Amino acid sequence: MSRIMFAACVALVVTAAVRADDWPQFRGNNRDGHSSETGLAKKWPDSGPEMKWSFEGLGKGYASVAIAGKHVYTTGMDDKTKMGYVFCLDLSGKEVWKKSYGPEWSGGYPGSRCTPTIDGDYLYLMSGQGKAVCLKTKDGAKVWEVDTLKQFGGSNISWGISESLLIDGNKLICTPGGKDASVVALDKKTGKTIWTSKGLSESSGYCSPIMVKHGGKDMIITLTAKSIVGIEAKDGKVLWKYSYSTAYDVHAVSPVYDNGYIFASSGYGTGSVCLKLNDKGTSVEEVWKSSQLDVHHGGVLLLDGNVYGTGHKNIKGWACIDMKTGKVKWENNGVGKGSIAYADGMLYCYGKNGKFGLVKASDKGGEPVSVFKISKGSGEHWAHPAISDGVLYVRHGDALMAFDIKGK
Repeated sequence: MSRIMFAACVALVVTAAVRADDWPQFRGNNRDGHSSETGLAKKWPDSGPEMKWSFEGLGKGYASVAIAGKHVYTTGMDDKTKMGYVFCLDLSGKEVWKKSYGPEWSGGYPGSRCTPTIDGDYLYLMSGQGKAVCLKTKDGAKVWEVDTLKQFGGSNISWGISESLLIDGNKLICTPGGKDASVVALDKKTGKTIWTSKGLSESSGYCSPIMVKHGGKDMIITLTAKSIVGIEAKDGKVLWKYSYSTAYDVHAVSPVYDNGYIFASSGYGTGSVCLKLNDKGTSVEEVWKSSQLDVHHGGVLLLDGNVYGTGHKNIKGWACIDMKTGKVKWENNGVGKGSIAYADGMLYCYGKNGKFGLVKASDKGGEPVSVFKISKGSGEHWAHPAISDGVLYVRHGDALMAFDIKGK
């Protein structure tokens, strides 16, 4: 076989393994809330887009969904037994399998937190009790599990570990918050420890980490209980740490990276901060800090140098700010405080009041084009929306709904 033919075959295999329109982990392919899909509707009927199907019976949970190939995955807790389950559904909403991964978080705001991370034939999750688990995507068979709090001497946090796990090559990144082990890397095939973050011993901060390339380094950026940190992915070396405190140590919003700049935001009036990395990625300096946009746990979205998200105590609703200056470009109550995703020029905004809004992505204004009410499920509307193959997935407690958002 020629080298050209071999390269083409490899490309086909890779394409088959991870489709462009998959959403295989928390907040999509790149963990940034972006979908690359096009040809989607720019406006919905007053009643909302057509519901293709719904599935009820997930139990308690705030986890979103991961979509890979022909299957949809999420987690939930049985309210009677307090056990956590992974659900695998097909693309028509029928259950393929359901497997328990052990006790889930039954304290304040009980239920599952973690969106599964799909990597080829394997699924990874972190329970609210701090247990990292690897299952086979085919049938849910357990491959390994690690009690990370016990293994690394961490203590659980007020509302349970709430991290969706990050894959980096052969490594699974998680944040048990132990001594010299705030962040650790496990071998994704065996669960064995590869490295721990020596010198960093802060508790977990509810944050799901991101991976960036800067200064010739692969760098993990996340928020622990008291800090924003940068960690070298290959060996766990703590490259830099920026002190960043908030009420209850809740740093639930993944940071954003853009060409050497880092944006982070936390609720309770804390606000947002922009940091700039030096060329080598070994230190940061503060560019600006503001209490205006204090995002609680709905995530933020970066688009064309602007950050979109909702305030908690200060800005009462949605806002667009310039990432590098902190200037507020617009504020709009929209569908109220909530979570966000992006596809094909539009923002998908899911409010905690159960309203779902479609908004044109623009720094000129944020008035919703369409709004409808989520009709199924109960409890808090906290799960992040997911988009795959022209379908919008919305989780509300016990129920998962799939909406057709393709352009007509």
